[in-house]
Amino acid sequence: MKHKHIIISALFCAMALPAWAQDDFAAREAQIPENPLKNAYFGETHVHTSFSLDAYIGGTRLTPFDAYRFAKGEDVSVNHVLHNIGRPLDFAAVSDHAEFLGEMLSAQVPDAPGHYQEALVELRGLNDIEEQTSWFTKYVVSNMRSNDPEHPPFFEGAETTKTAWEDFVIAAAQEHYDPGTFTTLIAFEWTSAPSAGNMHRNVIFRDTVVPDLPLSALDTQDEEELWAWMQEQEDAGSTLLAIPHNSNGSKGLMFEPVDNSGNPLTREYAEKRAKWEPLIEMMQIKGNSEVVASLFPADEFADFENAESLATFSNRTYQKQNFVRWAITKGLDYEAELGANPYKLGFIGGTDSHNGTPSDVTESTYNGSHGVADGTIEERREGGIDGWLTGPDANPGSLAGVWAPRNTRGAIYDAMAARETFATSGPRIKPRFFGGAGLAETDDPQRMVLNGYANGVPMGGTLGAMDGPPSFSVHAMKDPMGANLDRIQIIKGWVDEAGEPQERIIDVAVSDGRVPDAEGSIPPVGNTVDTATATYTNDIGAPELMGHWTDDDFDPDSAALYYVRVIEIPTPRWTTYDAVRNGLPLLDSVPATIQERAWTSPIWYSPEMDR
Repeated sequence: MKHKHIIISALFCAMALPAWAQDDFAAREAQIPENPLKNAYFGETHVHTSFSLDAYIGGTRLTPFDAYRFAKGEDVSVNHVLHNIGRPLDFAAVSDHAEFLGEMLSAQVPDAPGHYQEALVELRGLNDIEEQTSWFTKYVVSNMRSNDPEHPPFFEGAETTKTAWEDFVIAAAQEHYDPGTFTTLIAFEWTSAPSAGNMHRNVIFRDTVVPDLPLSALDTQDEEELWAWMQEQEDAGSTLLAIPHNSNGSKGLMFEPVDNSGNPLTREYAEKRAKWEPLIEMMQIKGNSEVVASLFPADEFADFENAESLATFSNRTYQKQNFVRWAITKGLDYEAELGANPYKLGFIGGTDSHNGTPSDVTESTYNGSHGVADGTIEERREGGIDGWLTGPDANPGSLAGVWAPRNTRGAIYDAMAARETFATSGPRIKPRFFGGAGLAETDDPQRMVLNGYANGVPMGGTLGAMDGPPSFSVHAMKDPMGANLDRIQIIKGWVDEAGEPQERIIDVAVSDGRVPDAEGSIPPVGNTVDTATATYTNDIGAPELMGHWTDDDFDPDSAALYYVRVIEIPTPRWTTYDAVRNGLPLLDSVPATIQERAWTSPIWYSPEMDR
């Protein structure tokens, strides 16, 4: 590749390694042994640094280089406090907004074109949150939520975007990639928000075959044009995928019954979407997108980080069509009608932190996620993340998990593409899930995995036509530093004759020997949380659970899907830790305790597919 350089200031020279001067990682990757039974790796797919304008204006000064340092266990400064992740991640992708990347180079690098423009001088001098909000609304919010967004007047051209992309996004990923120990994935966020409906996607690359420039919502707000651009990159040699997120705030746009021309979905549309979007972010700082209690009342565990205040901003009214469980189940109806499933989505986690701190998801140390907007106890309790939700309604976000044979870019990406992924609400729970025709029941986890791969499919897989009912094997281990497990559930989804999504929740493995009551419900596990001290004990629950279930209501002619949800025992919510640490009363507006969890990607049953 040929590159035209902008002189980088001394402040960044030590960090900014050009992408074309990369190390040859192939030899190092080849030395890393593979585990045929695969390992669980934890990481981040959604985090913003100072190269995202909204993060910078909130006070974030951590660059992509700093974000990876944090992910690897180094101390960084967050809201003027030294902060550490505690346990390093296995992988991370910095996903700064493609929009305004060049502007953020100009804002931060003294030698970059436009650095001394009046608007950027003003930006660097903003210290008051009201002034910051006013500036951001003027140049970003009203622009990006219009139907024809454009670069602000202080944009100095595509060359600044190219330099930010190469010398910061790509170079940081190259500098911090350590095959076998820590994997970096080159990424960006495409931030489309027509009429304030969230249609954002994180675009992830498998390797360093990447375009000269990322695609931004200033180029197009149409996700179908994003997929066309992705096809162009694939034709040029790139391997990439996109991860939609925050469907709870999509205003019904994320899973519409029509395309962007207003026409009913077609097989071509469904095939393109399934190809480019194999995953969806299940949960993040702005809420859990699996289900919401008000719309899924039969699910006793639906009342978890619902972020209901989000529905009060920008007319983002909650509807079933915003939520992941509804969408993946409705996908079965489209598959029957079109011959392809546009919503064949595996699950993955992410935070959307704008502090430059990947997977900073620990409840007990949470100190906000959006700079000054929630960087103090007062703002977290009484303020809000502007334009999105109230401070107390936010949460630390979720963690991405993959099952891969080794920790390299190719292996981590391939697990994502195969949907052998899971998400957790923060704890490092390890769930496994296999399905097949007559899978043998066992109480040996290793034998379960061997049998699952040999005679079935793992999470993210598809079972073809079968005469008898499928069996499913599940296993989960608690976070070694976290709470015990309450239960493992399988959620089954299908559609009725009218094409409406249906669901059934099965408790497959339960701790403490509990049995169903007369109505078939499992009694609650109990609660050891002392809210006065924000502590709990593992006197209840189990460190490990295992179960086996055969679908006793199976119709071999009807498509279905199954995914696993692992529930922890109750623990203090971050708001409880915050209150106790600062000697303040508990907030009445949010629960004092939560039951953290993990979700596996579904296993699909497709009667039209022969295995």
